[in-house]
Amino acid sequence: MSLSKDKLCYAQNFSIEEQHHIDSLNKIISNAKSHDTSLAGAYISLSEILYVSNIDTLKPLCEKAIIIAEKALEGKPNKTIKNNLLASLSAALNNIGYIYMQQGDVPNALGNFHKSLEMDEELGDKSGVAMGLNNIGFIYSNQGDTSKAKEYYHKSLKIREEIGDKYGVAQSLNNLGVICDLQGDLLKALEYYNKSLEINKQINDQKEVASSLNNIAAIYNNLGDYQESLVYGKKSLEIYQEIGNKEGIGTCYNNLAICYDNQADLSKALIYGQKSLKIAQEINYPVSIKNAANILSKVYQKKGNYKEALAMRNLEIQMRDSIYNEATQKATAQQQAKYEYEKQKTIDDAAHDKQIALEQEEQKKQRIISISIGVGLLLVVIFLFFVFNRLRVTRKQKIVIEQQRDIVEEAHKEIKDSINYAERIQRSFLATEDLLDENLNEYFVFFQPKDVVSGDFYWAGKLANNQFAMVNADSTGHGVPGAIMSILNISSIEKAVEKGITNPAEIFNDTRKTIIERLKKDGSTDGGKDGMDASIISFDKITNKFSYTAAQNPIWIIRNKELLEIKPEKMPIGKHDNDSIPFIGGEFKTEEGDVIYTLTDGFQDQFGGEKGKKFKLKPFKDFLIGIANLPMKEQQEKLQETFTKWKGNEEQVDDVCVIGVRI
Repeated sequence: MSLSKDKLCYAQNFSIEEQHHIDSLNKIISNAKSHDTSLAGAYISLSEILYVSNIDTLKPLCEKAIIIAEKALEGKPNKTIKNNLLASLSAALNNIGYIYMQQGDVPNALGNFHKSLEMDEELGDKSGVAMGLNNIGFIYSNQGDTSKAKEYYHKSLKIREEIGDKYGVAQSLNNLGVICDLQGDLLKALEYYNKSLEINKQINDQKEVASSLNNIAAIYNNLGDYQESLVYGKKSLEIYQEIGNKEGIGTCYNNLAICYDNQADLSKALIYGQKSLKIAQEINYPVSIKNAANILSKVYQKKGNYKEALAMRNLEIQMRDSIYNEATQKATAQQQAKYEYEKQKTIDDAAHDKQIALEQEEQKKQRIISISIGVGLLLVVIFLFFVFNRLRVTRKQKIVIEQQRDIVEEAHKEIKDSINYAERIQRSFLATEDLLDENLNEYFVFFQPKDVVSGDFYWAGKLANNQFAMVNADSTGHGVPGAIMSILNISSIEKAVEKGITNPAEIFNDTRKTIIERLKKDGSTDGGKDGMDASIISFDKITNKFSYTAAQNPIWIIRNKELLEIKPEKMPIGKHDNDSIPFIGGEFKTEEGDVIYTLTDGFQDQFGGEKGKKFKLKPFKDFLIGIANLPMKEQQEKLQETFTKWKGNEEQVDDVCVIGVRI
């Protein structure tokens, strides 16, 4: 039922058989009596057929399958149904992980792959486990950790050989060839690629035959046999064009550009490089964009077009940073620590690894002896020429680097200034300290954005009935997108209040209507589904009551060391399946000494502690009960101290906003 967990196919036109399959799957989905296992499986199967290298097609279908499967698992089904649901979950998580991998989002890709792998292990699905190990190896390969990638590829190969999975064996051999290529062992890489090619021909897998041919072409290019490289490269390109595989076509174009560049045929190198970049940008694959920009930068520089060379170099750096930036590397390490898949190696594994090492060492010695005898003097001449040439090139590069550094520094300053200015603008929309001091006796606001600007916000103001209202909200997203959304949300709340609406539920109903109307213009097919989770409290000091509405976020009241919870209505303020259902809200009678808490989900969702787990809701409730008797300023200090200690060296995952008010 699952997609190939290594690479996905591109399908532009459907056969009659495929169209019948699509129709049957749509009947299952539209049938209200369909069992959850059938429904989840149908969404996964449909995503496999409809996927055309576009996240808009695959990701929503898989997410729908996840929702159905997780909800069904809550009902504690029997073992057979549970296994079917877990299989659907594993497939959906894996497919979403692959999309994140294509987009260069390593933390999300690795997290989804590990979750899928754990489920396959629980199911005893050896094929799924092997595919999961291979996918994780591919992530490490893209991150430049070849030793870790090789380790996962060997584990995957061993399982695939055990179960007789020829397609998988060919794929693992190909990936090991990639690693040997990266490590400079070209002859061993060529050996792996040829083995993979033979198996792919046996099973008549044209896509993988093309992949093997392309990889062999790259090896011959690196060995200096350019004519042989062009023969294999053009065979690969012909097959990829026949099956309509854009990713493969783009890779072939890139390798041909490199080959022609090595032969000093700059015109052809430029043509193929530009074709490669165009396709890479169409499919939005950062690794392919980086590779195409790299060869184009070199070609433009050799042609004396330094402006275009610098532009391509900047694009290459941009793509490289999106893949290898410090935050990504840190998140990758955290994911690895969280989901580490380490099994004790058997004696056979150790012997196998030792044999591989001996073979590599022997081949290396033979190459060194042969090359040393034949080209010793030639290397000296080449070295002298290289030194002279590098001195000339270095002078030019120094100028380019200085220009690039100035551009980067100026861009960084402009971005930093813009974000700081945005933070000042956003803060002007938040409730001021003077306003809160004027209307509340004793309170605190613990507000800690994840970034400089925030999706969380707190707003307060006087209503037409002279009651004081306070909102604590979590907008969709965080950082700059979240901040923009928060300003839209605050403006929509203020618009409702300016109309003279005083009932909290009606304020949220009107706010939701405004948000939906404004986001209809965002360019998407059915209008944006952004908005916020929020709570609003309107204090009536005369009757000692407050009116409220809680949308997704709860309201807690601690009275005599007991926590009373106002449970939220299960719908956000924005476009939603239930957006035609009005918010209801209610009233709560307060007593002197009550402490009211409104909150977003950032505190309880923060990873940390000794085991790197979430803080969670129950411990957070217990924590607040324990400090509720303290002065409000001291409570705020305790929240800050506890959050900082819990987070430790972990990255903050979301904005945090907790407000406490004592009656």
